[in-house]
Amino acid sequence: MSLSAEKAQDIRHNWTVDEAQALLSLPFNELLFRAQTIHRRHFNPNEVQVSTLLSIKTGACPEDCAYCPQSARYDTGLEKEKLLEVQAVIEKAKAAKAAGSDRFCMGAAWRSPRKKDMPYVLAMVKGVKELGLETCMTLGMLDEEQSQQLAAAGLDYYNHNLDTSPEYYGEIITTRTYSDRLGTLANVRNAGMKVCSGGILGMGESTQDRAGLLVQLANLPTQPDSVPINQLVKVTGTPLESEQDLDPLDFVRVIAAARIMMPASHVRLSAGREQMSEEMQAMCFFAGANSIFYGECLLTTPNPAANKDQALFRKLGINSEHRVTREPESLEALLVTPNSDEQVLFYNAVQV
Repeated sequence: MSLSAEKAQDIRHNWTVDEAQALLSLPFNELLFRAQTIHRRHFNPNEVQVSTLLSIKTGACPEDCAYCPQSARYDTGLEKEKLLEVQAVIEKAKAAKAAGSDRFCMGAAWRSPRKKDMPYVLAMVKGVKELGLETCMTLGMLDEEQSQQLAAAGLDYYNHNLDTSPEYYGEIITTRTYSDRLGTLANVRNAGMKVCSGGILGMGESTQDRAGLLVQLANLPTQPDSVPINQLVKVTGTPLESEQDLDPLDFVRVIAAARIMMPASHVRLSAGREQMSEEMQAMCFFAGANSIFYGECLLTTPNPAANKDQALFRKLGINSEHRVTREPESLEALLVTPNSDEQVLFYNAVQV
């Protein structure tokens, strides 16, 4: 059988929860061996795609996602911020590119974007695209018209996570349904954009729920191009602040199963990496993770500093040909440090 035929045969859309659970229950070494074998058929095992995530509008979200410090329903001490001005976003994207990012992701704490917000959002996409970066946004739910507008502006990826299994979803979110999320993914896919969709581990879900999440993702009409796997970041003031810690090996198992079930997708280590040791991250890369978020902050939660990631890549021999033209510390300063002339960086999304 040719390599291309093997690759095509790897991709399935008829996974069952029992099959996914069986993968998660394999002896650890067997599971990682299978995942690495499939990974090498589809990707260079020593290349990791690098994205930077910027919050373009923080806080005051009306949703009740139990893990999220940006929900207006929880007192987490997070200050509500206005939507970033377009040129400020472009300047941050320039710094991200210089520090080694391939993709610039922009997130806004909305249930869905409003009509008056769309011109600014579309201008951000166009401006970042002109820098030669891949573009991604996460803005909440999208209808068909919004999806078409973003696609026409040049948006490459749209992120909208399923979060968990359909069965456990109601324990985490009540303000939008699972079908709402699937509908947004369909609108994005039909508009011609690439889908970025994954979930969160460590929210009190069972192994069966983890299997159910992977099945939902793998059985989409087209498997997601990017699959972010998040480890819960417990934030004081949210309903999940006292959740038990996730076993690191259980997290690695899900990464490996995601690689086996979605062979051609980029599997991304997302939130929670700040709590992961270098050894755990290295094991995740071996299990098939080949994408990370780069920079000190993921929307509102901590992430390893970019210079630490570069150091880990050097230790592991990953991204040896990756182009970095500016020291990563400058990325941290621009993404995290408030600008002294803040009034020119924001416009009031409520009043405009």
